[in-house]
Amino acid sequence: MSLRPTVDFLLNDWLHVESLNQRERFADHSRETFDAVLDTCERIAREKYAPFNRVVDTQEPHFDGEKVILPQATHDAQKAYAESGMLSAAQDYEVGGMQLPYTVEAAANAFFAMASVSIGSGMLTTGNANLLMAHGTDAQKRVFALNEFSGRFSGTMCLSEPQAGSSLSDVATRAVPDGPDFQSDPLGPRYRLKGNKMWISAGEHELTENIIHLVLAKIPDENGRLVPGTRGISLFIVPKKIVNPAGELTGERNDVALAGLNHKCGWRGTTNTLLNFGEGRFPVKGEAGAVGYLVGQAGKGLHCMFHMMNEARIGVGMAATMLGMAGYHASLDYAKNRPQGRPMGPAGKDPAQPPVRIIEHADVKRMLLAQKAYCEGALALELYCARLVDEQHTADATTADDARLLLEVLTPIAKSWPSEWCLEANSLAIQIHGGYGYTRDFPVEQYWRDNRLNMIHEGTHGIQAMDLLGRKVLMEGGKGLSLLAGRINDTIQRAIHIPEFAAHANALGQALAQVGAATKAAWATGEPTDALANAVPYLQAFGHTVLAWIWLDVALAAHAAAESPARAGRLAAMRFFFHYELPKIGAWLQVVSSRDQTCAALPEEAF
Repeated sequence: MSLRPTVDFLLNDWLHVESLNQRERFADHSRETFDAVLDTCERIAREKYAPFNRVVDTQEPHFDGEKVILPQATHDAQKAYAESGMLSAAQDYEVGGMQLPYTVEAAANAFFAMASVSIGSGMLTTGNANLLMAHGTDAQKRVFALNEFSGRFSGTMCLSEPQAGSSLSDVATRAVPDGPDFQSDPLGPRYRLKGNKMWISAGEHELTENIIHLVLAKIPDENGRLVPGTRGISLFIVPKKIVNPAGELTGERNDVALAGLNHKCGWRGTTNTLLNFGEGRFPVKGEAGAVGYLVGQAGKGLHCMFHMMNEARIGVGMAATMLGMAGYHASLDYAKNRPQGRPMGPAGKDPAQPPVRIIEHADVKRMLLAQKAYCEGALALELYCARLVDEQHTADATTADDARLLLEVLTPIAKSWPSEWCLEANSLAIQIHGGYGYTRDFPVEQYWRDNRLNMIHEGTHGIQAMDLLGRKVLMEGGKGLSLLAGRINDTIQRAIHIPEFAAHANALGQALAQVGAATKAAWATGEPTDALANAVPYLQAFGHTVLAWIWLDVALAAHAAAESPARAGRLAAMRFFFHYELPKIGAWLQVVSSRDQTCAALPEEAF
């Protein structure tokens, strides 16, 4: 079973991505060039990634005392990815890019995520370089970003610290000016950093010539103290190896040291590290302190870093989606070929009859259809968000601003919903395999392990929930939420006139009204502690409403297509979502609307 027909349908029949070619930036492209990019990525994923997914899971990265060792397959895959040009796919021609729509780039990267998310592709490197293109100086773009886009350097993001976790206001890494001439360095104001960073993906390896760390650190106040809270948090480029203004390695190592490798449940093919900055193991010019170059303005580090974090959140959503999709395809293939049991009814009572394939059992069909609804719906959501990125960057001013606000509201859903429900799809894939699914003889247990990370990294489920209910639905007077409601109502109006969709359109309208009422009820007292006590159930209900909308909109495109098994499958997945999933929002929104304090008010002694 191939992913490609689903991608082609969503891009061409639903999102009409070829219409973007009417915009000046994409004028050189056509359906043929888009297909050629997808063909190339599908082939590389099939040849360089998929065959080695189990290899990188069993041959974990290890430190030999000098360097981190990764399987040769990882080196080969990363080289092929860099040579494909995908690291700079959406960039300008002038910097070696292809000026592809981000929608096409996201779709192309889906093949790599499905083939082996553990090997990884270039999400952090591209995000790192994109941030520098938006906030860096000309020299920083030339020396760091362009070398990342070419695959010569790779990139990381260094936010979390062992004592602080996701609480960025508790960052304790310190950055002080490096000498009286610190302002005159060609690569930007030069500082010395000291501190520790945890959970740094791809923080140490030999895959590229250099690793470019983007590090959040606090600049002390005039008294030399770190101010509590987010004041003073700034963003710095900290290369593993020192480079000169021409981008050449000087041969000197920066004071960045590997303190340890984290041994993970999944994503084992990607190194995850604890890094020490400025401990003095590799002194630069005889002094301890990692050399870093300020990005943007001092004290504005979080503003810059959120540029990368929002990209990464959509990337995490796509990774979760494609892991779910990989499990769905594996369990569908298994169900079609595994004979077991006999049908219900008189025919099934004859033990002489041969067993039927398990796909003929109603409950197995339920589990398969749930996976299809979760994963194909999530893929549609991620591509819709990618299309909003293109609107934000290339549409007229009003359309672009609407896209910006819609992305603000949808980003917590794009990250969190697939992380929860495509993980559930992986659990169902194991269930379909029965006992075999719980063994390493089949790939579905690895897909589940790999996917379990996605509810945690780039902002946990709880953080996404508080971001949605505490900030995104309220920002700019609730305009983003109103815009989303308008899009949903447009779909309802188109669907309600089609007899087979009318009941679903009405159900979606009722769900939207429930979400709106619950939003107001949650904030009725104006107290964040009341409103946010049940932020996660709100996130779940909001996400399910968004996915019901996405499915109904996709179903409208499917309805217009010719009769085919794929069309029947899409319409069935939509019906499944409305019949089995959307009704769940009532229970979630009940605790939100009543501002239920069962959890929040319970004293710890009661546990």
